[in-house]
Amino acid sequence: MKRPPRDERGSISIWLALSAFVMMMLVGIAVDLGGQVHAKQRAHDIAAEAARTGGEQVQAAPAIQGDYVAVNPIAARHAAEAYLATSGVSGTVTITGGDTITVHVTDTYRPKFLSFIGIGDLSVSSQASARLIRSLGGNER
Repeated sequence: MKRPPRDERGSISIWLALSAFVMMMLVGIAVDLGGQVHAKQRAHDIAAEAARTGGEQVQAAPAIQGDYVAVNPIAARHAAEAYLATSGVSGTVTITGGDTITVHVTDTYRPKFLSFIGIGDLSVSSQASARLIRSLGGNER
């Protein structure tokens, strides 16, 4: 006895829909993880620039006299915090030893695709330091 042919209409549609969904999820993960890495790099760049901006606030009198180089702590903190505010991120500024400014930045990345499956904002943070040095003939003094 010969079997009647099976009706397979629509089976390709289910397979296509499922594979399209999986591909979209993989692309979404790649885009959002890349975006998070980019946001972390941006946070590091902002921290480094804020530290450099604060490092430009030098105590003038001892530097001019050639005695030593030190940051003006109040002016350095305000300059670095102003840079963070202008960049639209939050962070902390720490001055240690009179010559080192450390900036810690915290920011968030809003996923483009992963938010559809319930993953919310991703936090990114980074830290950078700038240190004032006095050099004479290319050697640190």
